[in-house]
Amino acid sequence: MMKLYDSGSFFDEMLDGDQPKPHYRSFHRKLSAFSQDQLEEKYQQAQSSFLRQGITFTVYGAQGGTERTMPFDFVPIIIPHEQWNIIETGMKQRVKALNCFLHDVYNRQLIVKDGIIPKSLIEQNPFYYPEMLGVQVPINNHIFLAGIDLIRDENGVYRVLEDNLRNPSGISYVFQNRYVMKEVYPEFFSKHTIQSLEKQMTIMKNALLAHRPTALKANVEPKAVLLTAGMYNSAYYDHVFLAQQLNIQLVEGRDLIVQDLKVYMKTIYGLEQIDIIYRRIDDDFLDPTVFREDSLLGVPYLIEAYKAGNIAILNAVGNGVADDKAMYAYVPDMIRYYLNEEPILENVTTYHLEDESQRAWVLDHLKELVIKNVSASGGYDMLIGPHASEEEIASFYEKIVKHPNQYIAQPTIQLSRAPSYQHGKFYPCHVDLRVYVMNGGDIFVLPGGLSRVALKEGSLIVNSSQGGGAKDTWILKEELQHAKSSSRRTILDGKI
Repeated sequence: MMKLYDSGSFFDEMLDGDQPKPHYRSFHRKLSAFSQDQLEEKYQQAQSSFLRQGITFTVYGAQGGTERTMPFDFVPIIIPHEQWNIIETGMKQRVKALNCFLHDVYNRQLIVKDGIIPKSLIEQNPFYYPEMLGVQVPINNHIFLAGIDLIRDENGVYRVLEDNLRNPSGISYVFQNRYVMKEVYPEFFSKHTIQSLEKQMTIMKNALLAHRPTALKANVEPKAVLLTAGMYNSAYYDHVFLAQQLNIQLVEGRDLIVQDLKVYMKTIYGLEQIDIIYRRIDDDFLDPTVFREDSLLGVPYLIEAYKAGNIAILNAVGNGVADDKAMYAYVPDMIRYYLNEEPILENVTTYHLEDESQRAWVLDHLKELVIKNVSASGGYDMLIGPHASEEEIASFYEKIVKHPNQYIAQPTIQLSRAPSYQHGKFYPCHVDLRVYVMNGGDIFVLPGGLSRVALKEGSLIVNSSQGGGAKDTWILKEELQHAKSSSRRTILDGKI
């Protein structure tokens, strides 16, 4: 029988006290039937499957080489249909508002003129590109793919932690986690009716091809490629997987050339014109004639072709102004301003440190707060106050005093936990969920997403580059939900 732990003061995804929640009971019953030897054998089989398929990511600066397999945990996150419906609706609302903001901020800037967002927050943002002012993007859509990070707090309330609108990574792991789960643990899938991932790549391909450049003739099928920085990029596996699944060519900057404001791919048969670039390199490296002169990853004069309407670049150039951690605090205001709706999913309370009174309070309470660099990602340049040493707190105190506009502060949230099985035992780990949202005119949310888990016991950092791992995410189909009263009780328990 599976040995349970005390869920304590944390919200546990699976357990209510020492019993599984209704939507986990069937899974828990099957899990409890495994012996310790069977569990260990299946655990090793799953890790071997990831290694065999080359499912890796890169840790820069790691000792003993940079290539690592993604740590995988087989206890899934299971989300009832009704809860997922609310998440899905909230995600669509958020992406719609963020796209309206990006269109506005590179055109009329009405949200600034109406005093909703300070002009300085845009003009001083390192990811705002004046070069993009007035540029017409295909189907007026700046966000082809968003990766939005969700957490649940100690009351089970879902909150948006972060918006990733530039080059969100990890979608390949969603599919590979499911593949490995079905291969290693087929028992779990016999009775559960789980929303399938089988048609999701077709939906993504259609969304990609919907971004026809404005100059492309109506009867011509667009040609798309995926632009990678190459095999040493931390997310290279992600790039290879997506290019294969979308059935598009994987290219590097040196494979492309601009002639007469059109973009061509070099092939053994000569030059072939391309129309859509799904780029997985950052804005600064896209075009050495406009951005970083030293970039060897991009394509000279690409931005000229972009402005001429001969090429679509996805996600659009300049999206970073909308997913900056300082701008995050204003997303609820964007939803009210552009959509005239109340936000469905809540933000985490965020303190702006440029504000003198907020900064003074934060500096007095560093031990209780999380401090984040607005430009950093992957859990870097971040202080988790309750776990920090006196030296770390003193260091961040100085950083904030010197560069207050570079940091935000948030309360330390007791992230929800879920059981994980590693090293022969079950123990609780903190989790979050990256939800992928595709937009090709219609907004579509991938059912599930990437559940990231802080596998180091007690850790709050879920990023794979810092020891985090991944879980499969199951969205239960409607027909297998419990009686309506039970389902309603589940939602109330979760206080979504």
